[in-house]
Amino acid sequence: MLSFLKNLGAGTPSIDVEELDTLMGSGAVRVLDVREDHEFASGHVPGAIHVPVNRLAGRVATLKKDKPYAVICAGGGRSQGATDFLLQSGFAGAVSVRGGTSAWARSGRRIVR
Repeated sequence: MLSFLKNLGAGTPSIDVEELDTLMGSGAVRVLDVREDHEFASGHVPGAIHVPVNRLAGRVATLKKDKPYAVICAGGGRSQGATDFLLQSGFAGAVSVRGGTSAWARSGRRIVR
């Protein structure tokens, strides 16, 4: 298990899909999808950057820090750990998306396939 996944804390900052949609519309965040390759390929939030959670530690240095990240997975669990990791790595303003891509799709918002 990746060490940062051990700290899935209730204190992880989070937003819902409505807030994500608003932030995306204003260009205020980057969306980071931490699901596995096959999950991402099956449908993702428009404009999402894809870095599977198990590769995040090795790729964190390549991520831009010009905007906060809204971290999304399938349902919210992996994104909490990844958000905590980003915050500990100096990515101010990172937030986890509650309900993940599943909640995004259930809300009727566009999914890219």
